[in-house]
Amino acid sequence: MPLLNMNRAIFLDRDGTLNVEKEYLHRPEDVVIFPGALEALRRLHDVGYKLIVITNQSGVGRGYYTMADVDRVNSRIARELEAAGAPVDKFYIAPEAPDQPSRGRKPSPQFLFDARNEFGLDLAFCYMIGDKLIDLECGWNAGVKKSILVRTGYGATVEKNEKIKNAVVVDGLLAAADFILNTPT
Repeated sequence: MPLLNMNRAIFLDRDGTLNVEKEYLHRPEDVVIFPGALEALRRLHDVGYKLIVITNQSGVGRGYYTMADVDRVNSRIARELEAAGAPVDKFYIAPEAPDQPSRGRKPSPQFLFDARNEFGLDLAFCYMIGDKLIDLECGWNAGVKKSILVRTGYGATVEKNEKIKNAVVVDGLLAAADFILNTPT
């Protein structure tokens, strides 16, 4: 059943959440989408959620690869999601290294605010999904309905951190979709 209004989004971390974590992923041929992720995102898209990827790509700031490499990886991911009926509405990318000034590097909520303004979103009805504490903090800092930790990527280790007590913890994107779709609006 579609949502009555289209002012809701799922904010997704990329590496370790949507696709298998590979240290400084920069080659499209190395992208491996997690099992169940395409179905999960299609289900969320089908009920009207926008799908927005928020990703820190410090490998650019560290000089390991270029923004063109990031764009090629994102294009590969976007094509796979599009083919599965779950098109990405936008990728927001923070290419800076952790020690460099950054407007949007997570846990900053700036990219969520940018998406709110660009897409007319109500952040109180949006979700942030990631495998790291900084992903959860990004969502909390923006005032999303819920930050969800997936046990993929670094999530199983992060789950042991006491700071995540306000997060929902699930095995992966399919379980996250089930949680979201079964939560009253």
